[in-house]
Amino acid sequence: MFNLNESNCFFLFISGVDLRKGFGGLEGIILRDGRNPLEGDVFVFINRSRTTMKLLHWERGGYVIYHKRLECGRISHKVFVKNAVGFRRIRWDEMV
Repeated sequence: MFNLNESNCFFLFISGVDLRKGFGGLEGIILRDGRNPLEGDVFVFINRSRTTMKLLHWERGGYVIYHKRLECGRISHKVFVKNAVGFRRIRWDEMV
């Protein structure tokens, strides 16, 4: 349980997301993009104000959500692509 490392593939959703969404809502975003969330990839979502991040990951029979809220500051504005929707692959070192 809780196994995230450089061997995982990370995909960042490139526009802001309403992070009141839980497992089903985030899974729906992944499925609408034509991806399979059960393959073990890690899907990264950031809210519009760039202060909160959620990661959705399938691990041995169930979903895990990692949720981080920044104490101060914002996640880099470079993570989003204006007027774009979908995922882009990112590296582990961009996450840590």
